[in-house]
Amino acid sequence: MSAEAQTLRHPGLSVPPAPTARIRSGVARMLFGHAVRRLPLRVELADGSAFSAGPHGAPTMRIQHPRFFHRLGAAGKIGFGEAYMAGDWTTDDLPAVLSAFAGNVSGLVPGPLQRLRRVYEPSLPSSERNTPQGAAANISRHYDLSNELFALFLDETMTYSCAVFERGDTLEQAQRRKYEALADMVGVEPGHHLLEIGAGWGGMAIHAATTRGCRVTTATISREQRDLARERIMASGLADRVEVVLCDYRDLAGSYDRIVSIEMFEAVGEEYWPTFFAACDRLLRPDGRMAMQTITMPHGRYLASRRSFGWIHKYIFPGGLIPSPEAIETAVTAASTLRIGHRVQIGSHYAATLRHWREAFSARAAQVRELGLTDEFIRMWEYYLAYCEAGFATAALGDEQILLTRAGR
Repeated sequence: MSAEAQTLRHPGLSVPPAPTARIRSGVARMLFGHAVRRLPLRVELADGSAFSAGPHGAPTMRIQHPRFFHRLGAAGKIGFGEAYMAGDWTTDDLPAVLSAFAGNVSGLVPGPLQRLRRVYEPSLPSSERNTPQGAAANISRHYDLSNELFALFLDETMTYSCAVFERGDTLEQAQRRKYEALADMVGVEPGHHLLEIGAGWGGMAIHAATTRGCRVTTATISREQRDLARERIMASGLADRVEVVLCDYRDLAGSYDRIVSIEMFEAVGEEYWPTFFAACDRLLRPDGRMAMQTITMPHGRYLASRRSFGWIHKYIFPGGLIPSPEAIETAVTAASTLRIGHRVQIGSHYAATLRHWREAFSARAAQVRELGLTDEFIRMWEYYLAYCEAGFATAALGDEQILLTRAGR
């Protein structure tokens, strides 16, 4: 791991100051008790007594230290995640515990308090705006951590997005199936020049050039991704057909037969959605097609949370925003001549994808430590992967492959 990467791990944990902790933790304890009584979840205190009994067979959450309520009172959902990072609560089945919360998210906070959401939830800071400079900094916080770290839990294709499984598939086979579905969606053919916005570590570019005989330009703003993608493309003997560029989507030039973008849109930011679709419109040839894969959330939840600053922003994806299907359609229609042709829902496959990643990450915890990362970091990533798995398992989150074509075609 580079010295730069070590400084990017996360902002660090804080304990609420003593003068405010008592009142806030008391209120948090009361509200938490009200919430968990309705959940299929058993909550135990450190002495083994039941805080909330839960139904038979329910997963168990163990509150190991009163700091849990301090953190919850001081920072709400951010504090809940921080408490797990600090070891203030534990469980033997993290995805199941988080699924209990995710599956009942609308009823966790009493109705009157939900109307005060803007008061008690922090707003997205201006420092995370996805300007060209801001986007590069936000992406670096996550994707430039360490290529070695990602290689520990991703499959051989180094793919960091939802796979598409059929019975008996390995994760690698399911990732290649996803690539093939997107190539089919836009009809990539020999001789086409394909633009990929969001290169990852080169998986889609390698697949398309190898199986479709096309030329590929793939763009990223992560230097670590750029370097490893180039190495992998050279090793695949595709240097004459695949070019990796370190370039923001706003600065891309040229004209392309096809465009693909796989789970990059979540990093664009609502403010820049029109700019993104206008750039795609400009880069795509008149008879071209574009396929975009993106995580989504229900429109009502998107409207309620789009300005909120959460645990994922603070520790994993600064500047990120998950759109709703309705918000995507509004943005693409307003900013471009592109129109949505059809959508394919693949969100049900993401829980399985994340389970593969989480289990591989946990199995290689010792190797994560050898990269110079702490146990706190390991708990943070376990929480992140399980948190996302729970979101997809309960359909709180979705994932779509979307075909975009010119209006009238």
